[in-house]
Parts: sequence; structure tokens; C-alpha cells
Amino acid sequence: MINPMGGIDFPCIATELHLTETHLLMNAAEFFQQSAGQWRSLRTTHHLAFRRTEKGESEISVEALAADHPKVIEICQLHQIDPTTAIGGAFVQWAGTMAWDKNEDENHTGSTVFALVPDDGAHRRGKMLRERGYAEIVPVVGQFHMDDQDGLILVTEYETMSSVERFWFASPSLRLRTSTVKRFGGFSTATFCTEFRVDPDTQLSDAEATPSSEFYSLLGW
Repeated sequence: MINPMGGIDFPCIATELHLTETHLLMNAAEFFQQSAGQWRSLRTTHHLAFRRTEKGESEISVEALAADHPKVIEICQLHQIDPTTAIGGAFVQWAGTMAWDKNEDENHTGSTVFALVPDDGAHRRGKMLRERGYAEIVPVVGQFHMDDQDGLILVTEYETMSSVERFWFASPSLRLRTSTVKRFGGFSTATFCTEFRVDPDTQLSDAEATPSSEFYSLLGW
């Protein structure tokens, strides 16, 4: 079509150029489902009070749980929350050692159950119920929300500290994580993790699994 100024209009092409592909945002339950499996976490933790950096790795196992799973129901009842409001959760196990452990027998292993109770219809914001916290070993309720880049952000307030964690996927088999812990009015640790999916039958060699290169994380899964 020729316009009065002598130019040519391409209305269909112009419309197509302004169209953007709709991105379907992930909800929190889908994030847990994508996290299911065996992971190896490579970590750098900055101990700000000591001005020291600690590196190492840990092994993490994540099992996604359906909303009607007995463990999800149990954790809801523990926190006196209606189990029918939960949309699912996860059972997480971890194992590792801290680089600053005083002896080789000072192992750190554990497990916990999460349950998601959303506050919105999109299931991208709400409460995360934990059987036990990482910074304090007591039942705890944190807050979660998904950001516009499908990152999962967890905020947990304890009696003596608070933690903020963000998880996101660079690919289905590569997950990244940052976390900060704040105690008594000041930050005490800041951590960055690269977590990659591994074959559950894969074992570390003796050269890889030296005590000086492993450590256990007090936060996150």
C-alpha cells in the first residue's frame, strides 16, 4: 500500500515485528519438580567476619512430593496449616563436610521436608514450611516468591538470624544459587553455588573427595 507521502506501508510485517513470544512463567511446584534428582554443589562461601573464603562441594538429593503425599500432609499439620492448601513440596537429603572441621569424623548429613502453601492463584508466592531450618534446627516457616526470570527466592527469619536465597536454572541440568546470612544486625556469610545434575550411581574418586575440598552448607538444598 502506497501512502500519501510516496512511501510504502507494510502493516502486516510491522505488526509481526512488534509481537513477542509469550513466556509461560514457572510456578513454585514446577521449580521443585525440575529440581528433582541428584546434584553436586560446588560452592564458594565468604565468611565476612573472618575475611576468609571457603570452597568445596556437597552432594544433594531432591525428591519432589505431590500435594497429597503423607510427608507434605504431616509438615502442614506440624505447622497447624490446612493440608489441602498445599500444592506440593520436596524431600531433601544432603551430605558433606566443612573445610574447617577439626577432624575427619565431623561429618554433616541430614534431611528435611518442604511444603509449599501459595498465597496467590498463580502459585508463585506464599509460605514454605520446613520440618527443620538450616541455620537453626527447628521447624520454620519461610516466604517464597518467583521473580520475573523464574528464579525462586526464599526468605527465612530465625530468632537470631535471617537468610535470603535465590535459585535459578541456567539449563535443566545446571542450577545456580546465591545466599546471604545476616546475624545480629550484620552480614556474616555470602555464598555462590554452581550445582549440576549427576548420575546417582556416580561416585567421587579419592582424589576428588578430599576433606580439604568438601564442606557442608548450613543453608539451601
